Amino acid sequence: MKAGIIGIGRYVPENVVTNKDLEKTMDTSDEWIRTRSGIEERRIAPDELDTSHMGVRAAREAIEDAGVSPEDIDMILVATVTPDQPFPSISCMLQEQIGAKNAAAMDISAACAGFMYGMITAKQFIEAGAYKHILVVGVEKLSKITNWDDRTTAVLFGDGAGAVVMGPVSENKGILSFELGADGTGGKHLYQDEYVIMNGREVFKFAVRQMGESSINVLEKAGLSKDDVDFLVPHQANIRIMEAARQRLELPEEKMSKTVHKYGNTSAASIPISLYEEVKAGKIQDGDLIVMVGFGGGLTWGAIALRWGK
Repeated sequence: MKAGIIGIGRYVPENVVTNKDLEKTMDTSDEWIRTRSGIEERRIAPDELDTSHMGVRAAREAIEDAGVSPEDIDMILVATVTPDQPFPSISCMLQEQIGAKNAAAMDISAACAGFMYGMITAKQFIEAGAYKHILVVGVEKLSKITNWDDRTTAVLFGDGAGAVVMGPVSENKGILSFELGADGTGGKHLYQDEYVIMNGREVFKFAVRQMGESSINVLEKAGLSKDDVDFLVPHQANIRIMEAARQRLELPEEKMSKTVHKYGNTSAASIPISLYEEVKAGKIQDGDLIVMVGFGGGLTWGAIALRWGK
C-alpha cells in the first residue's frame, strides 16, 4: 500500500501588506527586500483570525477536494510553531471545528520543515494499515511572533495555511522516498525568544547546502535521476536559496514553484500553499514526479519524492 495526496486545500488572509507599506513604518525599501529575498508582499492575519481559524479553512477545502467526509478522517496532524495557545493543540481544535470525531490528533513542531515531518508521519500510519485517511495541515500566524521593529526579520514572514488529505494510492503513485533530519547544534541560529531571532548568514549557508543535498538524496533513494523531476516545490523562504536548489537539480525556471513573492515565508504552511497553487494552475499533472524540500529552525530539514495522482 502506497500513501499519497488525495485532496488539497489552502487559506491565506485577505489583508495584503506590500513592501511599500513596510517602507512607511521601518527603515527599509522595496528594492532592498526584493533583491535579498524575492518577497514583494505578504498576507497578515487580523488579531481576531488566529492559527486555528486559518487551519480549519484549509482543512475543510482539502477534505472536500478528497471527496471524503470529516468522519472519514482517522488522524489529524498539524505542523505549526504558532499555536493559539500551548494546549489544547491546534489539531484537537480542528477536530472539533470540522467534525472529525473519529480522528486522533496531535501537533508537530519542526518549524518550516514541519509539513514534511507531518506527511512522513502520515505515510507510516497509512502504509502500516493502521489508518486510511489522515489530514495533514501546515499553518502559521508568524505575524504574532514577529518583531515589527526588526527590519531583518519583519520583512520576511507572512501568515497562512495549507492542508492535504493523505490516503492509499495506486502502487506507482504517492510518496516514493523521503529524508528527514535535524542538527540541534544549529538551534542558536534560528529561534523564538519573545520574537523570531535569526542569524541570517548562518541559516542561509545551511539552507543552500541542505536543500540541494536533500533533493538529490530522495531521488537516489527512489532510484531516480534529476532528469526524472517534473516539478520542484521548495520551502518559500528566500528566492536565492530556492534558486540554489533548482540549479542543483538542473531544472528550468518554469519547473520550480515560486510563491514567495506573494506570501513571503509562511513556515510550515509554505510548501502546501505552493503545491496547492501549482496544482490548481494545472502546472502539476497526474503522473508528475514532484520533489518537495524544506528546512527550518531546530535546525530541521525534510524532503519527499512524490508521484502525483491517486
